[in-house]
Formats: sequence, C-alpha cells, structure tokens
Amino acid sequence: MWTIIKIEKKSFSLLKQDIKSKLNDKVIFYSPKILIENSINKSSKEFEILGNYVFCYSKNFAEEKNIYKIKFTRGLKYVLGGYKNSQAEILSFIQNCKKNEDKKGYLSQNIFDHKINNFYKIGSGPFFGEVIKILDIQKNK
Repeated sequence: MWTIIKIEKKSFSLLKQDIKSKLNDKVIFYSPKILIENSINKSSKEFEILGNYVFCYSKNFAEEKNIYKIKFTRGLKYVLGGYKNSQAEILSFIQNCKKNEDKKGYLSQNIFDHKINNFYKIGSGPFFGEVIKILDIQKNK
C-alpha cells in the first residue's frame, strides 16, 4: 500500500534504513525528479517535483499500527492521512510519472505537454471546474 510522507532531506538515508528495519519488509521509495539544464553555462540541476514529499510503499501499511511504528522515525516530519482512500489516484500518478521518465530516471517534458483539440478541466482559480478546449498553442501562451 502506498503512502505519502514528508521528510527532512538531510536525513533521508537514515529515514530509509529506519523504516526498513522497523517494518521488517521490502519498502519502496519514489520521488519524481526533473533535470533542469542551463544552456548558458552548460550546468544542470536536479529538482524533486514534490519538494519534501516522497511516496513510500509497503504491504504492511494496510494496518494502521504500522504507520504508528514509523511515525516518530528520524527524518520523518509526518505521514499524510487519507492514503487508504486514495490508492487509485496515487498509483495512477506514479505510473504516469514512470511512463514519462527518460533512461536516467528523470521526468521528460512530455508529462507537461498539452495537446491541441483536447478537453481539459480547470483545477483552480476563478474558472474552477470549467472544461476548456485548446485550439492553438502559441510560443509563450
């Protein structure tokens, strides 16, 4: 079962070890990343798109007592609630991210592409809930 945890980036490696030892199970961590390349000075920088949030999978998370086992682990700020009801959405998001990763494990630009003549639902702002159709994509619009 997948859950979402907020971490302290400095102690993430300690957190991984502690969670694995507390659960005595195979634990999978997933954090989607993008690579930003600067064309001026030819440098690149890695960014986690979810910031301090990481997906964590263990079959033991089905039982609430296992969440309490890891709740006070070093490097863990908190575990987001409602993960049991959101398994379909979490799994769909992770599969979409993994489908759009390149060979190095970074998200490609395809995840952000919008297609002409497709319908999209606005998720926030004054037009929340409205359905739009993209007719044309200009350079910066």
